[in-house]
Amino acid sequence: MSVYEDHPGRSGTARRHTHGTETATQARRGQVGIGTLIVFIAMVLVAAIAAGVLINTAGFLQSQSEQTGQQSSSQVADRLQVVNTVGDDVRGQNVTTVNMTVKKAPGADDIDLNTTTLQFVSENQIADLVHVDRVSGDGTGDNFGTDTIQDDDSSISDSLVMNSREDRAKIILDIGSNNAAAGNDNISSVNTTSIGSLQEGGEASIEITTQAGGETTVTLTAPDSLSGKSSVTL
Repeated sequence: MSVYEDHPGRSGTARRHTHGTETATQARRGQVGIGTLIVFIAMVLVAAIAAGVLINTAGFLQSQSEQTGQQSSSQVADRLQVVNTVGDDVRGQNVTTVNMTVKKAPGADDIDLNTTTLQFVSENQIADLVHVDRVSGDGTGDNFGTDTIQDDDSSISDSLVMNSREDRAKIILDIGSNNAAAGNDNISSVNTTSIGSLQEGGEASIEITTQAGGETTVTLTAPDSLSGKSSVTL
């Protein structure tokens, strides 16, 4: 709206000048208002994009955290529990076969014996063993065999999987000898050539690691005297 002031002696030219000045001022104010609106909209868009990025990042981190938690839980729970360990095939002063009875640890999921690994450690040697079914093509390499003790649904004998708390399997290490225990097809090709026998009073440890990373360590201790014995508790 234009305001005209009627002052004595003021000409029409002066009134037109006042009207033009006010119109220019209003135009500048309108431009400033539009610029402010544009900046505000831009800030809102930037904030929305930033919020979306934060939400996606938070979701990703949560997913990673849950996955890490599950893996950590599996490493703790998905392991084997050793029920007993027996040294068989005693020859003179040496134990040449180690039999370990194992079961699923409490809370463990299915355990695949075929992907389980062992590490045998004694005073003067370390050997990593895989299941006999996974040895190299030429049949060589340190390995262990398995046998079924209790298996209601044949999951161990069919696929080497322990899927029940009642399942019991035997892990067999033929140490200090190239001849596996006879009469058992499951262990007929066990060949742990780099592992020496366990002598009287000798000690060794076996670390059992499942596919999930669950670890179980068992210590083997041979009696001070093996004279007259064919098998002993280790």
